[in-house]
Amino acid sequence: MDVLTIILWLVTFLIPATYLYFKKKYSYWKDRGVPYIEPQIPYGSIHVSTGIRDAIDKFYKEKTNFPFVGAYMLTAPSVVATDLDFIKDILIRDFNYFTDHGVPHNEKDDPLSANLFVLDGQKWRTLRTKLSPTFTSGRMKFMFPTVRDVADRFNETLAELVKNQKTLEVKDLLARFTTDVIGTCAFGIECNSLKDPDAEFRWYGRKQLENPPHGPLVTGLMGMFPKISNMLGLVRTHRDVTKFFMGIVRETVDFREKNNIRRNDFMDLLIQLKNHATLEGEDHESIDSKIIKKLTLEELAAQAFIFFIGGFETSSSTLTLTLYELAKNQDIQEKCRTEINNVLAKYKGELSYEAMNEMHYVEQTILETLRKYPILPVVVRRCVKDYRVRGTNVIIEKGTAVHIPSFSIQHDPEIYPDPEKFDPDRFTPENVKLRHSVSFLSFGDGPRNCIGLRFGKMQSRIGLITLLKNYRFHLSSKSPNPLVFSKKSFILAPQGGMHLDIEKLKNTFYSA
Repeated sequence: MDVLTIILWLVTFLIPATYLYFKKKYSYWKDRGVPYIEPQIPYGSIHVSTGIRDAIDKFYKEKTNFPFVGAYMLTAPSVVATDLDFIKDILIRDFNYFTDHGVPHNEKDDPLSANLFVLDGQKWRTLRTKLSPTFTSGRMKFMFPTVRDVADRFNETLAELVKNQKTLEVKDLLARFTTDVIGTCAFGIECNSLKDPDAEFRWYGRKQLENPPHGPLVTGLMGMFPKISNMLGLVRTHRDVTKFFMGIVRETVDFREKNNIRRNDFMDLLIQLKNHATLEGEDHESIDSKIIKKLTLEELAAQAFIFFIGGFETSSSTLTLTLYELAKNQDIQEKCRTEINNVLAKYKGELSYEAMNEMHYVEQTILETLRKYPILPVVVRRCVKDYRVRGTNVIIEKGTAVHIPSFSIQHDPEIYPDPEKFDPDRFTPENVKLRHSVSFLSFGDGPRNCIGLRFGKMQSRIGLITLLKNYRFHLSSKSPNPLVFSKKSFILAPQGGMHLDIEKLKNTFYSA
């Protein structure tokens, strides 16, 4: 039998066999009576090439009376949740079935990947219990002066820039501000990115977020085949990024321990967990003895790293988009500014923690930005044991990914009328009570919500108060129209720059 004959026989049997394989795989949801979108061989029905937000949004738009729509990631069945009661089951009521994010990590080859966001099971529970006390309102009050000091320097930098320029690119400026905030609070280091846009912290942080080690396809395959990924030594953090941050953490910890330096920052709290397993002032007896284990240096570094990466980009994007909306809506901008001035007058011009907390409309404005532009447009959970969907006979099998479309929910006109309109009054206490409890998911919800939400909100509010007190923002001829979002990023981030016209206000009694 010649080679050509062999090839013909292989083709004759291989093509039908492949077709039958996919046909069987793609009958999963149909066989269970679940509504689904028809998949395409071999990609499935979730096409991340369009961006995760748009890929999942099309499923939400196909919602029926059933609590979810069936999907396929390649050949793996997955769930796109479309019913708010079902979402509440996943995130809160039946959380023990959906505790994991399902993001792979490799502690051996990629130590910074073993952070709170990606850890699963008992490792996550242990670390979450240890770290939760570091983000209480009391701890935020301790960190407040540090963030405010960086805001002072931010104001000085911006004041110099607007002397010579009317139009500025604010996205990078805000990222430099939040980089300096997180660098100071997480590492106790003056990053100086406000003065030097190419400072190391800013450079490495930008590299990790804007140029991940692998493209969407490889990253997706790493998630689907974590064991093979680890065997191959594939990493989610650039090697030089790991080397830089591990070096910074090691030097910082050594210096503080040798010189007995204490600061009210995140690094100080992590060092306490490294040396004593618990924080000073915490009730040790209330903590299960099984979880009282000291953090290793690598674990400490991983938490500082995710705090840095997650904190600077999310808050800077939120502030960027808030300024964009306020530039479009001058009446809302002026209402914020009036509240800021009135509250500061009560506190003799000093921005204190208490003064910030009295600026309710400012907070509502930031929440409305997060409603319209949720930084994580899709919240993902992994089913850890077979789960029967309430009110049905359908079983979500262990290992199935569940996608919760926060962007789609927060743009649903049945939940938020006229969703494209920017309206901070949506977040008055009275209006919040009228909506379903999981209709706002910009920080997630339940036991695995964003642990740093208090810090993120505080950082964003201090930044916005500082800017609106001292400057007025307008759209410029270079402002994006329409707004376009990056399809490469897993977070919702505007593509390109954000140019705005900035006017320095005169006769301000509060300089920060």
